[in-house]
Amino acid sequence: MLAVFDGHNDALTRPDHAAFVTGRKGGHLDLPRMRAGGLRGGIFAVFTPSARERKRPVPREDGVLEFALAPAVAQSRAAAHATAAAGRLLALERSGDLRVARGVADLDAARDGDGPPVAVLHLEGAEAIDPGLEALETWYQAGLRSLGPVWSRPNRFAHGVPFVFPSSPDTGPGLSEDGRALVRRCAELGILVDLSHLNEAGFWDVARLEAGPLVASHSGVHSLCPASRNLTDRQLDAIAGSGGLVGIVFACFFLRADFRDDPETPLALIASHARYVADRVGVEHVALGSDFDGATIPAALGDAAGLPRLLDALADVGFTTDELAAIAWGNWRRVLGAWWA
Repeated sequence: MLAVFDGHNDALTRPDHAAFVTGRKGGHLDLPRMRAGGLRGGIFAVFTPSARERKRPVPREDGVLEFALAPAVAQSRAAAHATAAAGRLLALERSGDLRVARGVADLDAARDGDGPPVAVLHLEGAEAIDPGLEALETWYQAGLRSLGPVWSRPNRFAHGVPFVFPSSPDTGPGLSEDGRALVRRCAELGILVDLSHLNEAGFWDVARLEAGPLVASHSGVHSLCPASRNLTDRQLDAIAGSGGLVGIVFACFFLRADFRDDPETPLALIASHARYVADRVGVEHVALGSDFDGATIPAALGDAAGLPRLLDALADVGFTTDELAAIAWGNWRRVLGAWWA
């Protein structure tokens, strides 16, 4: 079975996270299903939800579907929540059920050995980090190796892209001065900067800093689904030019041309987004970024145990055995290694 590395999941912050090792009744990801699907590594997100988030569409008369940006989260609340969630991952490492990745050797050991799968600790939104970036040092020592400056809401570092369809990702201002300092310090420490929830202005701000390969860990193609969260052709070109990658998201509404959150979405649509990126900028910039436990995914995939069916769907659109190995593991290994060097 081909080893798979997945660029994004929310398993640590599900209410039933305590059953990760033994297996959960719901959701998409746990240790038994990782074994069944060949999932030997992934980026495990720590996300602090907003209080009183409005999940109903904003009334509009132009046919555009828009959800208001979620309210900002205070650093004190985010720090407490994120520390507890990260502690769950460290406890899984202490029990021997997962290995927390601190360098590429940990990725290689998980792919090639019989030991536990590897987990990259990721902050989805940097609200837990103080403006002086002192907490970032502690997080790095604890194992943080990936960070998204924002989720889809504003914070002191940047502006997240709202959920709008159809819409360009060019929805507002980009990085603040604090955000630029955050990106620079992440590059110095060896913490990957993830662009998936950053708006287009923020994307180009990060690109101009040349901190490392541009990475969108769980995104789709705007030309196939014109949602604000998806990547334009120009953004894809920039990602390729930097040596980066796109983790193709499995979330139904970012795959479909009609933005419906429909589990009957064909599995082939994930393959279509991967094929588009490969045809435009090269297969070396294509990877997987499921959003397991954070979104509705195609019922034909089901959960992490269904990953071999996704690899078959990718083969059906012409990816060779060597290309599948790159998409499933090699491209993430290369880009993570570049950031962590």
